Amino acid sequence: MITATTTAAPVRTFTIDKTHSEVQFQVRHLVTRVRGRFTDFSGTVQFDEARPEALETSSVSFSVAVASIDTATPDRDQHLRSEDFFFVDKYPTLTFTSARVVRKGPEQFDVAGALTIRGVSKEVTLPVTYLGTAKDPWGNTRVGFETEITINRKDFGLTWNAALEAGGFLVGDEVKISVSVQAIAQ
Repeated sequence: MITATTTAAPVRTFTIDKTHSEVQFQVRHLVTRVRGRFTDFSGTVQFDEARPEALETSSVSFSVAVASIDTATPDRDQHLRSEDFFFVDKYPTLTFTSARVVRKGPEQFDVAGALTIRGVSKEVTLPVTYLGTAKDPWGNTRVGFETEITINRKDFGLTWNAALEAGGFLVGDEVKISVSVQAIAQ
């Protein structure tokens, strides 16, 4: 999900390949962690595969259909879709749109932009690892990226919780989000 411009090579648009990408999360529930994923997402990366280090003008656009949440427990998934959490009837997508990219190392980049969940936008910085560029067996150019970030769900209006008799709360505030993307050149 990144774009670079140079005079030597053209910037290309890459579209996320859902079948080779994943969006996962985990959050504390009582004494363990609940893990889940989103199965419906899309996005584009503007990227110069000939010069991956030239990312000053790169861009990423990513959207997740929140109703596609899957924790392997249908009742919990339905609760997460409800007004208590994501309120998918009113806020059907969560999005990330980049504003800037800063090189941190040979394959490491900080991608800053607006993360919007439940109608609340906050600037976040994603530590992105560029995994490389390759041709698939059909001659298509593909790029890969990974990132992982921890957010406070309450910052995005996800405040539902239940107090426990012994003290504390049922659901933790911190949510770890992991994204692994393979994108194909258009």
